[in-house]
Amino acid sequence: MKRSDISAKTAGVIDATLSYSQLYARVHQEMESTTNQTKYDVIVIGVGSMGSSACYHLAKKGYKVLGLEQFDIPHEVGSHGGQSRIIRKAYGEASDYVPLLEQAYENWKTLESETGSQVYYKTGLVYFGAANNTFMETVKKSSAQYKIPVNTLTEKACTRKYPQFKIPGDFERLEEPNAGLLAPERSILLLVQQAIMNGAVIRTKEKVVEWKRENGVVTVKTSSGTYQAKKLVITAGAWAGNMIPRFAPKLKITRQALAWVKPKNWDNFVLGEFPCWLIENNGYTFYGFPILPVGIFSGPDGLKLGLHHPGDEVENPDIVERNTKVSDENVLIRFINQFMPDGYEQTIAMKTCLYTNSPDENFILDFLPGFDKDVVIATGFSGHGFKFASVIGEILADLAVNGSTSMPIGFLSTQRFDK
Repeated sequence: MKRSDISAKTAGVIDATLSYSQLYARVHQEMESTTNQTKYDVIVIGVGSMGSSACYHLAKKGYKVLGLEQFDIPHEVGSHGGQSRIIRKAYGEASDYVPLLEQAYENWKTLESETGSQVYYKTGLVYFGAANNTFMETVKKSSAQYKIPVNTLTEKACTRKYPQFKIPGDFERLEEPNAGLLAPERSILLLVQQAIMNGAVIRTKEKVVEWKRENGVVTVKTSSGTYQAKKLVITAGAWAGNMIPRFAPKLKITRQALAWVKPKNWDNFVLGEFPCWLIENNGYTFYGFPILPVGIFSGPDGLKLGLHHPGDEVENPDIVERNTKVSDENVLIRFINQFMPDGYEQTIAMKTCLYTNSPDENFILDFLPGFDKDVVIATGFSGHGFKFASVIGEILADLAVNGSTSMPIGFLSTQRFDK
């Protein structure tokens, strides 16, 4: 197994001034090279958030990898579209995730260094929630356990520093200075480009029809061809249930709505003036971002916000109502009017994405039982996975080629469902 002739040291250095559209065009031009190769060391099904990272890490290790994507790269029909994703370390979901986040931060930094292109933006993140809220308590626990800087703000100090918010007096106010946002579409394009320049083959608009493993060989049949490999990595997002039917009953696909709005005072909400934020209110988690410069980021323009709460369930990810409902918009408008009095003047755009929810909302990251460590799965990211993509890809590569990983992922094992 030999690395591509292109040196890893010189591969894929990007002009940081490239617009998003220019980067997209460049990467797609590089994907157009054809090959008749059908045998690989590893095949990755799904080249989105986790799959692009898996291809990147496998190719950097010198393995012959094939990435298969049924749509374009990137695309807006799955989970990674939408311009921005929050990244934070003081994790309110569970402190077990923090070691993975620490490595994720390092890996995103490495990608930026290799490509000369920025994907992480340090905006800071403010958390607001009622005292004794479970999420807020876990944020503080994660901060204390792993020495992550998190500041507690008084009502007066918060109003002075973040006057855009109107927060109830009984809410707690926390600030994580080193949190920020990632540009998902740009990140995926850069991961794919680096994978290609290290020898990976990436095929788009090629749907997997079936796969099987016989006599230690994995065979994958697609709409365009048949390929074989020693190992298989399945990172199929909302389509994971189609690829691993035994896990389909444990994966609930939901449709989530996102909004981009015009605030009353645009300049108060732009990148550099406004942080990322997360508000826990009556069992619902709302979140959002500063206004980002379109061109560097993919569109739309405006102040983005969303609701992190399972939406309408989707029976078939190929049949999704992409038009947003008036009720979707109204929930978000009511929220922003309550907590950001100058945050809403009119709606600019509404979009949908898909969550793949596990029963406990924790990731599923493990070998697929019954296949002797030849098949690795990553699914059930439950709407909070993208920030981890840079480290999940590394873990998937380790599992596929080494049969183990040094990263602490025991709490994400499939065995938890056997209890």
